[in-house]
Amino acid sequence: MCALEAGRRGRRVLVLDHANKAGKKILMSGGGRCNFTNLEVSAENFISHNPHFCKSALSRFTQWDFIARVIEQRVPYHERDHGQLFCDHSAHDILDMLLQQCADAKVQIRLNCQISEVSGSTLEPFTITSSTGNYQADSLVIASGGLSIPKMCASPFGYKVAEQFSHRVHPTSAGLVPFTLQPQDKQKLSPLSGIAVDCLISNDRISFRENLLFTHRGLSGPAVLQISSYWKAGEAVEIRLLPDLDATEMIAERQQHQPAIKLATLLAEHLPKRLLPVLIAQSLLDKPLQEFSRHSIENIAASLQHWSIKPGGSEGYRTAEVTLGGVDCDELSSRTLQSKKVAGLYFIGEVVDVTGWLGGYNFQWAWSSGWSAGQVV
Repeated sequence: MCALEAGRRGRRVLVLDHANKAGKKILMSGGGRCNFTNLEVSAENFISHNPHFCKSALSRFTQWDFIARVIEQRVPYHERDHGQLFCDHSAHDILDMLLQQCADAKVQIRLNCQISEVSGSTLEPFTITSSTGNYQADSLVIASGGLSIPKMCASPFGYKVAEQFSHRVHPTSAGLVPFTLQPQDKQKLSPLSGIAVDCLISNDRISFRENLLFTHRGLSGPAVLQISSYWKAGEAVEIRLLPDLDATEMIAERQQHQPAIKLATLLAEHLPKRLLPVLIAQSLLDKPLQEFSRHSIENIAASLQHWSIKPGGSEGYRTAEVTLGGVDCDELSSRTLQSKKVAGLYFIGEVVDVTGWLGGYNFQWAWSSGWSAGQVV
């Protein structure tokens, strides 16, 4: 994005990429359909030590600006839940669009390029020493991403360059990542692998309403990925099943009208049968509703709607969709993404301490930050 914008301004642009193929993370995103943006984008959808930093870039190149390009290139797309936009056919449509626009702007792209050294200062051009040759440039843009999904060539390169030029880098961690479980919980929950349920998942700071997916390793699904970016080790999360219902009143009402119905029969109308004995004792599930006191009903409802579980950890960078932390925003211009310490040095995208929610927000940050730097680089 930055390269094609700079190229359109007549700049000579060279992209150096250590991967063997351009845009690998674009191609794997959204199950191969690329969730390329969201209809609703605001600073509240991003995590940063400076929560205001992303506002400038997001307002200068909005989701509507990118959607307009998609429409102009006749890329078919559709909307899913929560305003998420996906390609109808393939993520290749987005990548091909960007690569064609780079080619039209006379941008050169060198793949399989291993960079061994970067040098330069405010007083002299940047020099890049690499496996494909040595290069000099007045402007250097670092768009190397984070540590997530190492098999996609993720590396700490961008953070090392930032530190080399005396920039602060906030500690990094895996975000949008599945939870692993404590041994006792894993033994109890792993047989539920493949089950997905609607829930409200919360900690003391934030809540998300999405699907929860049980896996053979732990907990995943959109709800867990979202809350994982706000989770701290050792912290419990609370899961509210049947988020549209008051379980106490629902059970009590059926008790009045169908006292002989078993609790298991009632709950199976709302939740997968395999899940029930994991949360509620089988002896209670086998009882007719008429045998429960109001207090017992409240306890059963609490098992469903105030289910507290303490993850053992996360799956880490191996499966994380994003990397939290990164280059300190306070040392960059929010308008241009240029370093405040070294003229001509820019940091854009995931390498910066700006991390989006699940749902197309991280791509929108890539488009917006890349566009902003591309106007001035």
